[in-house]
Amino acid sequence: MTEKKVVLTYDGLKNMEAELENLKTVRRKDVAEKIKEARGQGDLSENAEYDAAKEEQAEIEARIVQLEKMLRNAEVIDEEEGAKDTISLGTTVTVLDVEFDEEMEYTIVGSAEADPMNGRISNESPVGMALLGHKKDDIIMIETPDGEVEFKVLRFTK
Repeated sequence: MTEKKVVLTYDGLKNMEAELENLKTVRRKDVAEKIKEARGQGDLSENAEYDAAKEEQAEIEARIVQLEKMLRNAEVIDEEEGAKDTISLGTTVTVLDVEFDEEMEYTIVGSAEADPMNGRISNESPVGMALLGHKKDDIIMIETPDGEVEFKVLRFTK
């Protein structure tokens, strides 16, 4: 079974590589030192510091495995590729929510980079999928979990 490609922007790739490097070179050493110190306190059966350090170590190792797997399957998108007059992956889009007369800005990224609280939405999300391929001044009806939303594309940059 082939693994799902992880779509990343160039910045997303660099951020993941930096996080992986930090986990391997800095965080692993820090947690190993915490475990060593906790072992020095004697009985491990009731040692909360030791338990916490071992749990942190497991989380770090799991994240390393996750990042390595994503990077192995990464497909970096060329943000300059594609039509310049339509929205695509890597595009930052400003839309108007017609009902609330409110402007919102989103950057469309792959699901591994998505961070909706910071305006980075996945190309697989309802809003991200609906925006792809549209142009300035297009009116788009988007079916979301909260109901239908009407957006007007005000501007975008690649």
